Amino acid sequence: MIGEAGEASPQAAATAPANGRGSASPSASATAPGPDVDRDLPLDAHLHTNLSPDSDVPIDAYCAAAVERGIPELAITDHLDFDPRAPAFAFADFGTRERTVREAAERWADRGLAVRFGVEISYESHREAEIRDHLAGHPYDFVIGSVHVMRHSPYTGARVASWVAGKSFAEVVAPYFDEVTAAIRSGLFDTLGHLDYVKKYLAGHVPPAAFAAAPDVYETALRGLVDTGTGLEVNASGLRQAPRETYPAAWAVARFRELGGVVVTAGSDAHRASSFAYGLARAYGIAAAAGFEQVAIRRSPGAPGPTDRVPIPERLRAARPAETP
Repeated sequence: MIGEAGEASPQAAATAPANGRGSASPSASATAPGPDVDRDLPLDAHLHTNLSPDSDVPIDAYCAAAVERGIPELAITDHLDFDPRAPAFAFADFGTRERTVREAAERWADRGLAVRFGVEISYESHREAEIRDHLAGHPYDFVIGSVHVMRHSPYTGARVASWVAGKSFAEVVAPYFDEVTAAIRSGLFDTLGHLDYVKKYLAGHVPPAAFAAAPDVYETALRGLVDTGTGLEVNASGLRQAPRETYPAAWAVARFRELGGVVVTAGSDAHRASSFAYGLARAYGIAAAAGFEQVAIRRSPGAPGPTDRVPIPERLRAARPAETP
């Protein structure tokens, strides 16, 4: 798993233009993300602490920020890889990760903050049996399954230009979306993280508008989410990265809803203290614009499928910006 190196700072991202059909509508984007906007929200369900190899944030830094900003619930979802060559393969063991989160939950409970013990698992189809075995023996409150760009991927910096050359858009993204669909069909995860994260690695070669112009490449994955009851994450990290739009963009969230999707989650995917909750209000607004009134979370170990619902704030539901055609 290749981490957050090279991501734009929230300050720089706030002034950068959005791209393509997936960009938020004017009413959704009139106010740039930041601490004054991304507050008084019920939940940030995707956060990485210094128990992820690409983060330097102590868990208490997120907890303090959450209390200050009126965000009463967090899910700590540090990375776990199953490729022995990957940085999160043995970076922090289960016991250490669970103890760190559970102890923080106790420390901050009297401040009105709930802290859930989650994980973000890097899905690779040839390692599905290992992932299944791990989850069977290790109880998490909340499990995100994500397809990351691993070091052997054609989308890495050293390979991406030659991979893109001479291929159609569908051919370029097929390996990534095939893995995404397999992750969904595995039935292992509460939610599918940053569904079209490959946009980040194709920036400079394939613009976000190309993804919006080819909605068919999403269709199998979105239908798989509906069929399996797996959640779709609206991941705000793309707002501070090269795509300058959420993973996935607003139009894909709307399509998920049209297909019968009922479970949506939202997270900032912060790896730096300055990125905590960045863009989270936008992510909630995109979910609301698609017709969702709640976001989901699983708050205790159990079978996959986020069972708890959290209302989207009325101020964001009332806005319901129109989807860009």
